[in-house]
Amino acid sequence: MRRWRVAAGQLASTDDVQHNLEQACRLVAEAAEAGARLVVLPEATMVTFAVPVGPHAEPLDGPFAEALREAARRHEITVVAGMFEPADDGRVHNTLLLTGPHAEATYRKVHLFDAYTTTESETVAPGSDYVSVEVDGVRVGLATCFDVRFPDQFTELGRAGVEVVALTASWGDGPGKAQQWDLLTAARAHDSQAWLVAAGQAWRPDSIRKPLGIGRSAVVDPTGAVRARLGGAPDLLVADLDLDLVERTRAQVPIL
Repeated sequence: MRRWRVAAGQLASTDDVQHNLEQACRLVAEAAEAGARLVVLPEATMVTFAVPVGPHAEPLDGPFAEALREAARRHEITVVAGMFEPADDGRVHNTLLLTGPHAEATYRKVHLFDAYTTTESETVAPGSDYVSVEVDGVRVGLATCFDVRFPDQFTELGRAGVEVVALTASWGDGPGKAQQWDLLTAARAHDSQAWLVAAGQAWRPDSIRKPLGIGRSAVVDPTGAVRARLGGAPDLLVADLDLDLVERTRAQVPIL
């Protein structure tokens, strides 16, 4: 049996990038100490959506990204975390950095959150490509928050051979939002027929007005069954994935 230990780190980003980085590095260390090979941190790990993110954006070789790379190298673990990098048109990219001893990749959020009372596209430029990368012999796909409402992205990742999808989020609260998150994460794991490791920002009272976090980080198996879930508070979720279940599921129900 091929087993792979992963972690989802649930934190509450603030407007202080250095404080957020310290939170992130602490979760990276805790995940590595628990034996995880991959730790997924939330969308907007760098800085909260409660403030304009543009002034905090940094290039991929800036201090925030370099500090995450150093933490990943030091603890010999692969890290996925949400940050913001400057775009060519004056906006920013909502970017996932995947970094570790043997892998490096970036994913720029494709599906922007122009919904409810938020228009992400006013300040964020969309990416154009779905991304997957091999980590420790395991193909990992990347997705961010509102992407979870678009089944085609997860189907394409499954067809690309992805065995684990790292989904990061800063989900809003409100009527039906927790149920939607639970439903969509389960459905997208089923669509990709891959393990889904979903890491969200922790819940806070202001989440009812802005997409600042609802918690509920989860690990979902390739059939859509939830194997573990956190509550609303900052925490670390560690789980062992049976990677052979991906092949078995795809053989039994060949939807891809």
